[in-house]
Amino acid sequence: MRSIFFVITSLLLQPFAQANDAEHHAPNPSIKAKLASKSLLLDIEQINNTSLIAVGEYGHIINSSDGKNWQQANVPVQSTLTSVFFLDESLGWAVGHDATILHTQDGGKNWQIQYYQPDMEKPLFDVVFKNAQEGVVVGAYGLMLRTLDGGVTWQSEFHQEFLLADDIDYLNELKADDEEAYLDEIAFILPHFNRLVADGRTMFLLGETGLLAKSNDFGKTWQQYNEIYQGSFFDLGRTKTGNLLVAGLRGHIFRGTNNGTQWSEVNTNTTALLNDVVVTDENRIFVLGNSGMLLESVDDGKSYQVLAQKDGKSLVAGVWFKKQLVVASEVGIKVISFTE
Repeated sequence: MRSIFFVITSLLLQPFAQANDAEHHAPNPSIKAKLASKSLLLDIEQINNTSLIAVGEYGHIINSSDGKNWQQANVPVQSTLTSVFFLDESLGWAVGHDATILHTQDGGKNWQIQYYQPDMEKPLFDVVFKNAQEGVVVGAYGLMLRTLDGGVTWQSEFHQEFLLADDIDYLNELKADDEEAYLDEIAFILPHFNRLVADGRTMFLLGETGLLAKSNDFGKTWQQYNEIYQGSFFDLGRTKTGNLLVAGLRGHIFRGTNNGTQWSEVNTNTTALLNDVVVTDENRIFVLGNSGMLLESVDDGKSYQVLAQKDGKSLVAGVWFKKQLVVASEVGIKVISFTE
């Protein structure tokens, strides 16, 4: 990795090399590998407090009931997978490069393709389902897809509310003059949508150039927060007391009180890119980052202790599972234990 930031960013923003043309050939299935749990993993999800599932490069999807022993699932693609979401113990979705959406009905053991469009050259970054029928997926250049039938069909949405006023005028003029040029322009004019966070009836969207927005109608319309930072955001968490934490580039963490009406920057003593916020069922909050960066807060996110990992490998996503932090990382699954 030239640096952890550039490699993980390139993995998320570059279309994964695929030997087959999707219009004429089926993609190659993921190959079973003994070291799948030690390869690059980009997301991890806890299923009903009983098991874990992680996704990553080469279409790897792995399952575990204890966080230590992992079994590889049957996956029909080799595309890098960036995010996984489970609605219950059976129904799950995973998304990734080549505009790939996968679905499982057996708890993640076997997966089927619902959407696969490598010609789009847009990776997907996150997926959330409201129920078994309604789901939303987001990705590069403001790509947003919605399903109302459990993923049988997906419709693309263009969210004009994230455009500047000048951009709106420009696009309206372009649409009137040249429909084809208009369609080409809107395909790349929006910032990357990095993360969706479902929080009760509210859903949050995080992205490039300080994009932070909330929706109370499952992403049909969005209300942007006043700009608090120009850089990218990668995750959001709500503390046990109800305050919000958003994390992103160069070690930036902002804490939102009164449901995000007031924001203040928190000193983290790091400039590492921060990938994930893990709020535990105890009085602990962890923030995971590149270059082995691990932050811990025990005061509702007001201050952080640096617990950097000695190997310097990127910590991409994590869950608090059986009193341990189980992490999807640059070198696969890592289990980090803490003293009481």
